[in-house]
Amino acid sequence: MRIRATVAAVTGALALAAFAAPAAHAAPATPYTMNVSFSNLKIASSIKVGTTSKVSTTYSYTLTHGTDVKATAADFYSDAYLYRGSFADPSATVEGDDFASCKVATSTTLTCTGTIDVYPSDGDLTAADAGKWSLAAEATAFNGQNPSKPDYSKVGFKDQGGMGTTSLLRYSKLTTDASPEPVKKGKTITVTGTLTRASWDYNKYYGYGAQSVQLQFVKKGSTAWSTLKTVKTDANGKLKTTVTASVDGAFRYVYAGVSTTAAVTSGGDAVDVQ
Repeated sequence: MRIRATVAAVTGALALAAFAAPAAHAAPATPYTMNVSFSNLKIASSIKVGTTSKVSTTYSYTLTHGTDVKATAADFYSDAYLYRGSFADPSATVEGDDFASCKVATSTTLTCTGTIDVYPSDGDLTAADAGKWSLAAEATAFNGQNPSKPDYSKVGFKDQGGMGTTSLLRYSKLTTDASPEPVKKGKTITVTGTLTRASWDYNKYYGYGAQSVQLQFVKKGSTAWSTLKTVKTDANGKLKTTVTASVDGAFRYVYAGVSTTAAVTSGGDAVDVQ
């Protein structure tokens, strides 16, 4: 994740300056509120994150600005981000590696696209971060000022929260194994499997217990899967149930997911019934 450079450079520096300045001195200048608004922020309804690989999710939004805003200037920056808690004082944020790329749509609007980037192996997330997040967008215009040491009164800034939601979900994995293979008609088939999910705290996959998983079957030559029964995982995420062999086909387990963990469907395991 990229620390939000706009907020860090503008509001963070101001807060530090205000803290360090003697009480008798005047408070430092603050950025002015730009004539900018954001709309139509779109992003995937959920973002599935595993244990090691970088995950990037595209977003898009419309930026509307007044004629006094130099929105195409090289030192005008904008992006979208995720936040938790209140918009004014979020408990956490998730951003992208780069700012959004914005293209002129009309004389007063830009169409912007970018990505949210997460690096689980770098410790970006913990288990407590799984679930619903809110969406926001922001823009900063340095207006020719040196970003490292600007005259803040000449820097424009605008942010806007409450623009929707998405969910950060722990990636899950599911296996299915039906045996024996082949099997005689009327005999018992044992179907086992394992449901695991990503731990963002330890960067490993662990069994996910006490979860309801559907066992499904499809006849050979068909594409229509039917649900046979619901099976619960044990404390280690293990699944085991039995069915009676009838016709050739394949079995699979299907997990619907929960608010913190992604849904997943295992690959099918074919059985030859003789």
